[in-house]
Amino acid sequence: MTSPTKAEGPGSAVALDPEVASTAAETDKGKELVGRSPGQLMWIRFKRDRVGVISACVVVFFFVVGLLAPVISKLYGKDPYTVFADERPDLFDSAGVPLQPNGGISGEFWFGLEPGNGYDVFTKLLYGIRNSLGISVAVTLATVLTGVLLGVMAGYMGGKVDFVVSRVVDFLLAFPAQLFFIASMPVVVSLFVDPKDETPVYVRVVALIAVQWVLGWMSLARILRGTALSLAGREFIEAARVSGASPWRIIRKEVLPNVVTPILVQSTYMLPAFVTAEAGLSFLGVGLVEPTPDWGQMFSKASTELVMQNDITYMFFPGISMIIFIVAFNLLGDSVRDAFDPKTAR
Repeated sequence: MTSPTKAEGPGSAVALDPEVASTAAETDKGKELVGRSPGQLMWIRFKRDRVGVISACVVVFFFVVGLLAPVISKLYGKDPYTVFADERPDLFDSAGVPLQPNGGISGEFWFGLEPGNGYDVFTKLLYGIRNSLGISVAVTLATVLTGVLLGVMAGYMGGKVDFVVSRVVDFLLAFPAQLFFIASMPVVVSLFVDPKDETPVYVRVVALIAVQWVLGWMSLARILRGTALSLAGREFIEAARVSGASPWRIIRKEVLPNVVTPILVQSTYMLPAFVTAEAGLSFLGVGLVEPTPDWGQMFSKASTELVMQNDITYMFFPGISMIIFIVAFNLLGDSVRDAFDPKTAR
């Protein structure tokens, strides 16, 4: 290869051999042509959003705490089912209120003791987070699968399928969700257990999932129907039809990859909504009941006269933890939306 030649004289510039210059230009051009997938661009934008990253860390923390609740409880040396009012009566007065201030908070009981039965508040909160998040995740998965299946199918196929799905969605949206949840929970439970018998925990869990799923999938289905309807007339869909691909193959290979964004964004909004809905049902006494720990059940206990008058700090830990989780998840949803569509950035 010819070495670079240098022009002589003051103010002269270094002139590279044409072959070397051509190679350098091709290298620079190659670097410019290196592209990124939409997922990579989304991840880059998301990492730049400090609020989104912090919110994601908070959400992950709650899920880790829920998953590791049995491990943490074992290391802590207590469980949420021990009735300390019976085992350690010296810790309570005659009304069942912890003798120590602030609900009995101490080095032995980090978050104090529950007035009445004397459950350990720390472990009860851990298992309450675990149960509430587990039920809400199951409801979210069921509603997303139903919404994706019916929404995409209705939008792409159109005709009678679209008409039937749209009318079902309109009909179910007419129901007042919270009233439906409250009224239908006892009915669903009675289908599995005689009202005279004690209801097993798994029956209540299945009923909570089923009741929220019935009225939870319509909003996502309506969004995906509109998206699929707009995609059905695009050139690449027409090309797939002309090539002889079946409708299900087109939906699976062409339509679904283009509706990932609304699915992820809506999922991040749906899960915290289901958390509060599940907590509300337990608060009203139609969800999980004692001794099974639950976030909403702790709010119900905190609203009793015994707790309100003697241990107002009992509400602090479940209340603050739920507020932090819901706010963090909603902020995460906003950040995910902005990362996928920078035009909507805050």
